Amino acid sequence: MGEVEAAFVQEVQHRPKLGVIEAEEIPVIDLSPVTKEAVSDPCSVERLVKEIGSACKEWGFFQVINHGVPVVLRENIEKASRMFFSQSVEEKRKVRRDERNAMGYYDTEHTKNVRDWKEVFDSVAKDHTPVPLTPDEHDDRLTYWTNSNPQYPPHLRSTITKYVEETEKLSLKLMELIALSLGLEAKRFEEYFVKDQTSLFHLNYYPTCPSPHLALGVGPHKDIGALTVLAQDEVEGLEVKHNGEWIRIKLIPNSFIINLGDIVQVWSNDAYESPEHRVVVNSEKERYSYPFFLFPAQETEVKPMEELINDQNLSKYRPYKWGKFLAHRFSTNFKKRLGENIQILHYKIK
Repeated sequence: MGEVEAAFVQEVQHRPKLGVIEAEEIPVIDLSPVTKEAVSDPCSVERLVKEIGSACKEWGFFQVINHGVPVVLRENIEKASRMFFSQSVEEKRKVRRDERNAMGYYDTEHTKNVRDWKEVFDSVAKDHTPVPLTPDEHDDRLTYWTNSNPQYPPHLRSTITKYVEETEKLSLKLMELIALSLGLEAKRFEEYFVKDQTSLFHLNYYPTCPSPHLALGVGPHKDIGALTVLAQDEVEGLEVKHNGEWIRIKLIPNSFIINLGDIVQVWSNDAYESPEHRVVVNSEKERYSYPFFLFPAQETEVKPMEELINDQNLSKYRPYKWGKFLAHRFSTNFKKRLGENIQILHYKIK
């Protein structure tokens, strides 16, 4: 990518400021009470659940340490990612995603109709994942997302598979802690992910940008799924909106950055909120990141948990079909939208 074309230029209100507010106070949570091999101490787990609940309520963003994911898997995924993106555009486009298969390489992704300054390589966590063919509520046909298998690096697919297995375990453990923090049974959310989950994994590459004050790696957005588990290299760039200010996430080596998605916001009936975030770029260093997006099975009906609904806390959302929601979002990947993309706000009870 060279000079900034008009398609990359953000509207004035979304352009990053030169000054950076760095958030040292973003919660850092030690997961060792539930990841160490010794029998967990109930008091330590209880404190951990309270920490998780506080982080979810105050930020919707937190970092975890002692998470149980082997460091070597992160090192391998970073090496493989750098090797893949170092290829020529022509080579990378041999595994380009298209309307027939949403998985693969892509370099023209948009957020809110502005092109992102990044390249991606997308995979489904479970190969041959069933999803609705169309967003049409009356169309019951399914299609199957399958993973691309680049020739270079030759070990890329196996490296991704091993990494995703471990980050999925971590994400499900976090969902148990989130359930407990809401006063629910630990396994309350498990049924939505046991079979045919639609989870995704991305390799993201953010090249250096000649005009980082005009473009963004990813524009302001909220994640649509349940939970995002993010690893990245040493170059900072992720920012979360907190109390009206964009806050730069300060990196902790070998930690994961966790953020809640819209589904948890709905399941919790707005007790927790999916935070708005973005990625800034710079003119000196390229950046790599590796997010795992925990998505439920396509047949999941997303609605507030019935245990959280009562006369004092009425349901704030109408139910929606996750598969159709997902199909609608992906159907707009290959054409410019005339209006706003579908959001959970469209299901909000006013």
